[in-house]
Amino acid sequence: MLDSPTREHLDTLHQAMADGGFVVLTGAGISTPSGIPDYRDSEGVRRGRQPMMYQEFLAAPESRRRYWARAMLGWPRVRQARPNAAHQALADLQRRGLVSALITQNVDTLHDQAGSQDVIELHGSLHRVLCLDCGQRSARDDIQQRMVEQNPYLAGVDAMQAPDGDTLLDPAFEARFQTPQCPYCAGERMKPDVVFFGENVAQPTAARAMAAAENAAGLLVVGSSLMAYSAFRLCRVIADRGKPLLAINLGKTRADDLLDLKIEASCEQLLPLLVQRLTS
Repeated sequence: MLDSPTREHLDTLHQAMADGGFVVLTGAGISTPSGIPDYRDSEGVRRGRQPMMYQEFLAAPESRRRYWARAMLGWPRVRQARPNAAHQALADLQRRGLVSALITQNVDTLHDQAGSQDVIELHGSLHRVLCLDCGQRSARDDIQQRMVEQNPYLAGVDAMQAPDGDTLLDPAFEARFQTPQCPYCAGERMKPDVVFFGENVAQPTAARAMAAAENAAGLLVVGSSLMAYSAFRLCRVIADRGKPLLAINLGKTRADDLLDLKIEASCEQLLPLLVQRLTS
């Protein structure tokens, strides 16, 4: 049951989006109900240990060994995650023409699985692996199978899940790990096709996201603290142009002083209700 202020906010959200043309920007908060951990708490502070930086990943085979050992154990949970009611609601709104574009910071492909089309993946996808030597991409499932076959000693090892398919693994398990080789060139610099911390969003992807924001009637943020500049800059564009900037997020965002409306409620609960109102 929604409280009175949230019902009023839902009315405002409905009125703002009724004519369509809104772009939706999603973050980790939309996928946590699907069992994928997020990076930040309600104050926008990063949880746990520092994630691996792009420069660290490139610098040494030991860093890549550490990354892939943990990621091999974390992948099954990401692979098994399924879209929740919030993902499905956004796909429904897009099918009905009420959402003009969907931009996500997430790397789990849950929007695609829910049926959303032409999703702009700001930070890439864990479902692909990129060879930094030859530039070819491989399916993560294929690379995962190779790693499992080459590292049978990790069978049955239980590791605590962390954001983006990472795990908290005892370093003792990392030293023996055989990192994956590229099936095309046998290169050993395989990287998940995602934007690491310290790495820039690909220019064509950033341009697509910016064009979507510039052409939007307004922007709805769902489940993001907006601490990543690649997402925050889109909010700045919307605000600078005087377009509605709305958010559904549990906790602080970097754009709180720019928002026209922030609803602190579960997006999994609220978005299906929005669909009902917009399509009734």
